[in-house]
Amino acid sequence: MSRRSVSSATNGASAAQQKVDKVIEQANDDRHFSMIRQLHMADLITELNGFCGIMSIFSSLRYCLGPADDFSYLWAAMVFMPFGLFFDFMDGKVARWRKKSSLMGQELDSLADLISFGVAPAVCAFSIGFRTQLDTVILTFFVLCGLSRLARFNVTVASVPKDATGKSKYFEGTPIPTTLAIVGLMAYWVGQGWLLEELPLGVLAEGSIFAVHPAVLLFPIHGCAMVSKSIHIPKL
Repeated sequence: MSRRSVSSATNGASAAQQKVDKVIEQANDDRHFSMIRQLHMADLITELNGFCGIMSIFSSLRYCLGPADDFSYLWAAMVFMPFGLFFDFMDGKVARWRKKSSLMGQELDSLADLISFGVAPAVCAFSIGFRTQLDTVILTFFVLCGLSRLARFNVTVASVPKDATGKSKYFEGTPIPTTLAIVGLMAYWVGQGWLLEELPLGVLAEGSIFAVHPAVLLFPIHGCAMVSKSIHIPKL
């Protein structure tokens, strides 16, 4: 075994032991509001990411309840998602700047990303017209791909090669925030008035249980790219 392999194995074992120590420390903390006490500034910023995702979902639902020609809530839904990306970017920056992070923070980050870049875009897509039964099954597949991708990240993050700052050198599969590219496309459609019955490419098998909008296939294609192990996206 080479020195590099021995060093990597040692570092991996050390990281695993540190994780175990943190779990034990948190489990033994029986103070009042112990969970709140354990949150760092970076974790609170992550919560803002989740806040943006939830507000996006509610805004999409409000559009569904209101007049079809009033896009104000729909625009709000799509604007909240880039704000979520801003907070997703900043929480890591703050954690590295303060050199403080928590075990809970990693889980919070994944859950917030699932809401802001998985569930929120799917609900927004439903709102603009991807509403057939098959459309919703396809959108659900996309969300589950995002869920699986984030779970894999949490499991494998310790084994991914790191740079000098301790940050992973690349992502396995496309990061879930890249879903914002599809959100940007949907925003263009809304600006052009291409939504509901006017969605690009129309609908196939309309009136049957197999009715589907071909444009919705953008979501499962992106979902498959997220869970791909062969795609490596360098971290900036």
